[in-house]
Amino acid sequence: MFRGLYTALITPFKDGKIDEKAFQSFIEWQISEGVHGIVPCGTTGESPTLSYEEHNRVVSLAVEVANKRVKVLAGTGSNSTDEAIMLTRHAKEAGADGALIVAPYYNKPTQEGLFQHYKAITEAVDIPIVLYNVPARSVIDIKDETIARLAKFPNIVGVKDASGDLARVCILRSLVGNDFQQISGEDMTAVAFNVQGGIGCISVTSNIAPKLCAQVQEKTLKGDFAGALAIHEQLVTLHQAMFYETSPGPVKYAASLMGKCQPDLRLPLVQVSDVTKGRIKDAMQSITF
Repeated sequence: MFRGLYTALITPFKDGKIDEKAFQSFIEWQISEGVHGIVPCGTTGESPTLSYEEHNRVVSLAVEVANKRVKVLAGTGSNSTDEAIMLTRHAKEAGADGALIVAPYYNKPTQEGLFQHYKAITEAVDIPIVLYNVPARSVIDIKDETIARLAKFPNIVGVKDASGDLARVCILRSLVGNDFQQISGEDMTAVAFNVQGGIGCISVTSNIAPKLCAQVQEKTLKGDFAGALAIHEQLVTLHQAMFYETSPGPVKYAASLMGKCQPDLRLPLVQVSDVTKGRIKDAMQSITF
C-alpha cells in the first residue's frame, strides 16, 4: 500500500505564515521527480508548531495538488489521543490515503497505554494507519510485541521505524508476517532496511534529491541491491548533512539554496549556523542531481 519513496515534506513559511504557493509548487516538483508518495505534517514539516487550522490546511493542500497521482500519508499524531483522533478524522475527510501516527511523546505511556492509544484511534477513524516509532524524539519505544498486537487491527497496516535497530525488521516480520508493511524512517540505513524485508523509506533527504532517493527505493524493491547501494553511496554525504543540526533546519536551508522556499523556521527552532551552511553547500555540490 505504501511502498517506495515517500518524502517527509518541509512546510515553507514566509513572513510567519505558510507559503501555500511554494508548498504546492514543491509538491509538484516532487511528483515530477518520481516520488511514490508524500507525507505532510510530519516532524520535518514542523508539525509541533502548526496550529490545528494550519495542520489541517497543509494536509488539504497536499491532497489537492497530489490529486491521486501519488499517495498522501498525512501526519496526524499527538500525545493527546483525542487530538490525534481529531487530526486523523480531518485527514480522512480531506482525502488522504492514510495517516502516519507518531508514538505519544513526552507523557511516556506504558506499552499498554500505547496499545490503548492506537486502539482508540483505529476504532474512531476508518483509514489506513502507519505507526511511527521514533524513540529518539518521542522518548517512547513501541516494542515489537506491542506492534504485533496492534497489527491485528485491519486498518493498522504498517510501521515507520526510526529506531535505528535493523535487527527489528526481521524480528517483527517473524511476529506479524510479510503483509505488515515496514518502512524505514532513516535515509542512511534505508538500503539495509529493505534488504532485511522493508518496503520503503519516508525520507528527509528526498526533499533535496527526490529522483535519486526514489531510484534507490525502486532498485531495492526490484532486488537490485548493488545498484541501489551505488546510488546510496553518492547520497551519504548529503544524508549526513541533513542532520548536522536539528531537522528540518538543514533541509530547509538546502531547499532555499535550490530556490524552493525560504529557510524560515518557527521558534524554538532557528536557522542553521554559518559553519553548517558551508557543510550543506559542500554536500550539495558533491551530488549530480
